[in-house]
Amino acid sequence: MAMTESPKSGNPVAEGEVTAMFDSIAPDYDRMNSLMTLGRDAGWRRAAVEATGLRTGDAAVDVASGTGKLAALLAERVGPFGRVEAVDLSQGMLTRAEREYRDLVQLHFRVANALDLPFGDGEFDAATIAFGLRNLADYEAGFREMARVVRPGGAVVCLELSLPRWRPYARVYHAVFRRLAPVAGAIVARRRSAYRYLPESLAAFPSAEQLAATMEAAGLIEVRFRRLTTGVVALHMGRVPPR
Repeated sequence: MAMTESPKSGNPVAEGEVTAMFDSIAPDYDRMNSLMTLGRDAGWRRAAVEATGLRTGDAAVDVASGTGKLAALLAERVGPFGRVEAVDLSQGMLTRAEREYRDLVQLHFRVANALDLPFGDGEFDAATIAFGLRNLADYEAGFREMARVVRPGGAVVCLELSLPRWRPYARVYHAVFRRLAPVAGAIVARRRSAYRYLPESLAAFPSAEQLAATMEAAGLIEVRFRRLTTGVVALHMGRVPPR
């Protein structure tokens, strides 16, 4: 979270603009992620899968799934007799995901809004969102919708960028991220403006503690989190209460 700003309750950028931006960077998104995280994003996603507690034959939904990397790991976890639904508003991202993971018969992709999921109450054993919460217009509503489609006792897991607890380091990290992301985007993807949005979306984003409180406000219980890689990423977990 930016050091002097109150935390945002949602992304102020119009939904259509965000979707168009992700459509434009879809061809280079995975390559840029690996570059900007020094390859650590793969380990973060594996930690998110572990946090779901999913078993063979279970069902999961991955919200704001992008190019499908987390959804594919979830699909491997539940196996061919399980089910994973991956939703995103960016058709460009989903097109790449469908092409990459077409052999996973238990994995399905569809265009859908994270704030209005096209699934019934309690349909899944777990819901995940990785690096997508910052793009939602209402963070609490996003968690509430994920909780709605997960059965009582099921898990809601959020993997998201964060800022380190030590404030001097957090300031340096955010400043470097803000400057390097657009430069890397211009060099690798020739899209400086799109990669300016990514660090800006971290500004005034809730701290790990505040995000945990948001999950609780959305009705989740047993909420906890842990910081990964010196705190530049936070992994949050919560449970859907009995109904």
